[in-house]
Amino acid sequence: MEPAVPMSASPVSTLEREPVELRVRRLAAARRRATALLAAVTALFMAVTAAGADGTLLGYVQAGAEAAMVGGVADWFAVTALFRHPLGLPIPHTALIVERKDQFAATLGQFVQENFLNADVLVERIRSARLVSRLAAWLADQANAARFAGYAAGLVVTVAEALRDEDVQRVLTAELTRAVDAVDVAPVAGRALRVVIAGGHHADLFNMIVSGADRYLGDHYTELRQLFAGEAPRWVPDAVYRRVFDRLYTRLRERLVAMAADPGDETRRQFDAWLAGLPDRLETDPELRERGESLKRDVLGSTLLRDWSSELWQKAKDALRTQAADPESELRQRLADVLAAAGRRLGSDQRLADGLDRMIESGVRALVDHFHDELAGLVTGTIERWDAAETSNQLELLLGRDLQYIRINGTVVGAGVGLILHAVVLALG
Repeated sequence: MEPAVPMSASPVSTLEREPVELRVRRLAAARRRATALLAAVTALFMAVTAAGADGTLLGYVQAGAEAAMVGGVADWFAVTALFRHPLGLPIPHTALIVERKDQFAATLGQFVQENFLNADVLVERIRSARLVSRLAAWLADQANAARFAGYAAGLVVTVAEALRDEDVQRVLTAELTRAVDAVDVAPVAGRALRVVIAGGHHADLFNMIVSGADRYLGDHYTELRQLFAGEAPRWVPDAVYRRVFDRLYTRLRERLVAMAADPGDETRRQFDAWLAGLPDRLETDPELRERGESLKRDVLGSTLLRDWSSELWQKAKDALRTQAADPESELRQRLADVLAAAGRRLGSDQRLADGLDRMIESGVRALVDHFHDELAGLVTGTIERWDAAETSNQLELLLGRDLQYIRINGTVVGAGVGLILHAVVLALG
C-alpha cells in the first residue's frame, strides 16, 4: 500500500475557514493603505507645484508625484470598475461583474465543460491515479478489508431501514405467490414422497403418525369421554358407558402401541402398500391434482402467506442489524475475507486489473458523454441564480486585498515611469 503523502492546507480550504468579518477588516485595511499612498503623492505633487519646481530635484519630485498620482487614480478606477460604478457614475464598461454575471456564468460553464468534463482529460487523470492497483493493494490488507466490510454492512442496514416494510412485504408476497403458483403441488408432493420411500423413511412416517395418534388420545381423554357420553343413548347407565369407553380407549391405545412396535403388523403393511402407490396417483390422478391446486389457492389467498412474508422480512432485518454491529459476526468476517481475496486477485492478475481499468474508463466516458451538458448547465444555472450585487461583494472580499496592492503597485510604478520620462525630457532638451 502506498504511503500517504502529507499535504499542506490549500488556500481554498483556508479561505473557507476564514470568517467573513475578518475578510472585511483586511479588505478595508488594504484599501486604506492604497488610498493613503495616493493621497500622499497627491499632497506631494500639490506642495511641490505650489512651491515652484524650478530646481532640478524638485522637477524630478514633481514629475514622479504627478505620474504616481495618475497611475494610482487609473488603477483605482480599474479596480473599482470591476465591482461597481466609480463614484456612482454609470460609465460604460464599469461594474463588470454585476453587468456581466450571466455572460461569466455561460463562459465558466463552457470552460468547465471543455476542460474538466472532457472524457480524454478525465480518463488520463484516472490512468495516472492508478486506481485499480491502489485499490487492490488497499483491499489486500485484511485490516482495510475488515474496515470496508463494516462500512458495507452498515450501508446494507441503512438501505434496509430506509425501505418501507409494507413495500417489502408486498414484493415478497408477490414473488412468493408467483413462485408457488408456478408449481403443481401434487406432482411435486409425489416426487418428494418417492424420495422419502427410497430413503426408507416411510417406516418412520408410519411410527410418527401412530405416535401422534396415541399422544392425542392421551392428551384428550376427558374431552373424548364427554363426547362419547353425549352420543350414548339416555337409557344406558353412566357406569356402563364409562366402562365401555374406558375399555375401547385402552384397547385403542394398546393397538397403537403394538402397531408401532411390530414391523410386520398388517396395518403397517397396508399403509406401506398404500403409500407406495400414492406418488403415481399424485402425479397422474386429475382429481388429486385438482385437490392440490385447490389447497394451494386457499393458502395463497389466506393471510398466512402475507404474515409469513412480513415475519420473514423482520427477521432478516434483525439479523442484518445484529450481524452488521458485531465486528466478529460471520457476515462481516466473510465479507472481509471476500474483499481481501478480491484485492489479492486484482494485485496478481494483471489481465483482470487491465479489464477493470478499461471498464472504469468506458464508464467514465459514457457518463461524461451523457451528462457533460447537464453538468455544465448546472454550473451556468447556479451562477445565473446568484444575486449580482452579492456576487460582486463576495468576489471583492475574495480578491479585493490583492487588487488594492495592484493600486499600490500602480502608484509606485507610475512614480518610476514619471521619473524616467522627466529624465528623458531633460536629456532631449
